[in-house]
Amino acid sequence: MDPVALTRCRDGIGQSLASWARDYLCRPHADLGRPGPVCPYMPRAMRLESVYLALVTGPDATAPRLAARMHRYRRWMAAGPPDPDRALLVALPGLAAGDYEPVIEATQRRLKSDFVDEGLMIGEFHPGPPAAPGIRNPDFRPLYAPVPLLAVRRMVAADRPFLEDDPGHRAAYRTRFPESRRRCTT
Repeated sequence: MDPVALTRCRDGIGQSLASWARDYLCRPHADLGRPGPVCPYMPRAMRLESVYLALVTGPDATAPRLAARMHRYRRWMAAGPPDPDRALLVALPGLAAGDYEPVIEATQRRLKSDFVDEGLMIGEFHPGPPAAPGIRNPDFRPLYAPVPLLAVRRMVAADRPFLEDDPGHRAAYRTRFPESRRRCTT
């Protein structure tokens, strides 16, 4: 499926994810550990209708096929208009709970460096939710979504904490945000 604007989706999955984005990602959460929305990137992106949805179903909902598709979506994100608010949700609505880790989480780990090298962030979300803790509250699991998905968006200066654990990710971040060099350890 080619990506379509999330706000224009009329099917159940699209409407569910649009509600989740508005009601969860775009709003504060008491357990987040900081003021502001769960995802500071999303309110503007939603307002500008810059969030897109693609569905992956059936035989394509395996780790190898999802990885191949995500590489195509990485090129789609990088080749698109220079829209800093563009984001893509790649949802796998039929994925069984037992496949969240080997398909969603493992694919995100496998592809993160390729995406970061292109100035993109890729995140894993599912109903589990993923075990990854919040940056400011280790007891909060912010990567909840009603449908398992991978999310892709442009890297922003505020992404530094998500990239500090890997030397290659730090280098890619410093290339895009050289003014942050002194704050990003080497």
